[in-house]
Amino acid sequence: MVKKNNKNTLKLIIGVLFLIIVIIAICKICSLNLGIDDIKGYVDSFGKFAPIVYIIMFALIPLTLFPDSILAIAGGLVFGLFRGYIYTTIGALIGGTISFFISRYWGRDVVKKLTKEKLDKIENMINNRGFVIVFLLRLIPLFPFDVISYGSGLTSIKYKDFLLATFFGTIPGILVFTNLGAESVNIGSNSFYLSISALILLFIVSIFLKNKFILNNLIDDSNN
Repeated sequence: MVKKNNKNTLKLIIGVLFLIIVIIAICKICSLNLGIDDIKGYVDSFGKFAPIVYIIMFALIPLTLFPDSILAIAGGLVFGLFRGYIYTTIGALIGGTISFFISRYWGRDVVKKLTKEKLDKIENMINNRGFVIVFLLRLIPLFPFDVISYGSGLTSIKYKDFLLATFFGTIPGILVFTNLGAESVNIGSNSFYLSISALILLFIVSIFLKNKFILNNLIDDSNN
């Protein structure tokens, strides 16, 4: 009993310290003018530490419900397509992990305070089909990144499956947004228009997936 109480106390202390660090970091990020050029200037100002700062920003900024697509575009503008993709992916996996474990260990009440989105439907889908649903949801930029992570943490999905589904599911979106940022320095070029076309294609595919797969899963769940 004593060991259990000590363990719970330690978990609480760690949780509070982590929360304080996150709040300080988020306040710092929110104090910035979060336009793409402003983000670029801020990240560039850290010189060789710019990749680390960018990864931290990408990991934490979803907690503010700020659109991560804008940050991904800024990452492409700062680092180019290849490095921008790598750093954005690392940040996305870290950010998804934070949200996942917040909901898994602190529960539904805390998550509901962090997001106003209804998690019940997403939670039910993930409980029934795990990896596949998280993968499909990650393919669709129309679904908020952090809401999927919070919803996943409330389910029985294994963390490994969640992480792999997030990694593979975010590949198209991250590539498209970082490429758009990388090509934004060449406005008017063929490569820039190709990046715009890729963005449009991504949203068309996203709408198709949303209507074809996700809604079908919701219908199946309601019939079960």
